[in-house]
Amino acid sequence: MSNDIKASHRRFVEEVQSQGNIDLVGELIHEEMVNHTPFPGQPGDREGVRQTFVAIRAAFPDHDAEVIEMIAEGDTVATYKTFTGTHEGEFMGIPPTGRRVTIRVMDFVRYRDGKIAEHWNIVDQVGLMQQLDVA
Repeated sequence: MSNDIKASHRRFVEEVQSQGNIDLVGELIHEEMVNHTPFPGQPGDREGVRQTFVAIRAAFPDHDAEVIEMIAEGDTVATYKTFTGTHEGEFMGIPPTGRRVTIRVMDFVRYRDGKIAEHWNIVDQVGLMQQLDVA
């Protein structure tokens, strides 16, 4: 099972997060998904994940995710990755700065029925704000 969920998660990272194929959210995320650490202002469900990536793509149109490390055990995948992009749209009330940023992210994702069912993450928000020169 670990190899299957690693492949599914890599697909989510590559196609949704890196390529911006937001339409795949319905296919890759369980309809009863619970996001324990939702993006500020977004619901902690599948629709909230879709809205989050729409907002990220609008603020960082060239957004790219790179998996640095991925570990899977049982029904859970852990990743350490970076998100890189150029700040070209408003983000969390911050007007576009034109700055290129790299954000460090760690995720735990639990799968059910081959889809993302639960999510927890830690994002280096301070590092992001420093790179945007607002902290």
